[in-house]
Amino acid sequence: MTRPQLRVTFFFWLQLWAGSQLQKIIEIAQTILADASKKSQSRARTSGRAPARAARMRRNGKNLIAFKKEVRAERKNGVPGAEISKRYKVSTAYIYQL
Repeated sequence: MTRPQLRVTFFFWLQLWAGSQLQKIIEIAQTILADASKKSQSRARTSGRAPARAARMRRNGKNLIAFKKEVRAERKNGVPGAEISKRYKVSTAYIYQL
């Protein structure tokens, strides 16, 4: 084999090898991205946030004072904050800060 022929075959094999390596890298990147998107979708479905509510109920004056007293009494009796928040349709953070 002459030098130019040797050079051509070397570059041919180099391109083949680089192409296959590049293809492997692309496949690995695609699988990583697919796994990440699946995880983010599952996280979005099972996030700890409460679902959106249709309408807010605003408590004023005497109603608010009575509501706070009821919640404090229930918490003293050992009722879980999550249960109270579902019943009154408020966040658990609001229940725990009372």
